Amino acid sequence: MTGHRMVELPGLSLAYRESGPADGPPLVLLHALGERAADWDVVLPALAPHHRVLALDQRGHGDSGRPGRYGLEAMRDDVLAFLDALGLARADLVGHSMGGAVAYLVAQRRPERVGRLVLEDVPAPRPRPASPVADAPDGPVDFDRAVVRAVKEQIDRPDPRWLEGMAAITAPTLLVAGGAASHVPQAGVAELAGLIADCRLATVEAGHLVHRTRPAGFVAAVAPFLDPAGGDGPAG
Repeated sequence: MTGHRMVELPGLSLAYRESGPADGPPLVLLHALGERAADWDVVLPALAPHHRVLALDQRGHGDSGRPGRYGLEAMRDDVLAFLDALGLARADLVGHSMGGAVAYLVAQRRPERVGRLVLEDVPAPRPRPASPVADAPDGPVDFDRAVVRAVKEQIDRPDPRWLEGMAAITAPTLLVAGGAASHVPQAGVAELAGLIADCRLATVEAGHLVHRTRPAGFVAAVAPFLDPAGGDGPAG
């Protein structure tokens, strides 16, 4: 059963959805740009039935606050403040796309606070050619349009320290690649896997939206890796 909750952080109201046993090991789910916590529903509860699952609406998204100040470092700090607010010393992290970048920044900044790390179709942070921000859709959206421009600028021109910081990540890491159908260059995903000391790469031919397009394949790759009994997850 999923409960909708809100926590007050310094300068931000952060919405989240909680499911699973309250005494289970905590697992934080971080969605992609323009999504919200409900994006993970398709893989719950099969993803981590023994975990206390905490799916966030990141700042500027869903029911969370829209403070007007956006960026991946701010989202990283939100995750750490969220763990503090809930009294959680350590958690597993799963992040998709933008959420994966937030997750690896958390694991760089505070490696002792991340148990296991799952990154879904996330490339190494290398500069890329800038492209125009898409026009606003006609109908309402579940995110602040300002967050799109701020995050896209950072992804196009990432801080070089992010790349250097991969060496600081100590969490066992699983990188789930989306394969040939993904718009994310898969060579960049493979490069990221090589930059993290304890990282394995699993490809699920699904495109960028792995957990939504092939939920069973995503769960088959990720659930054993997150198993609190100590499953090592898929090799490859």
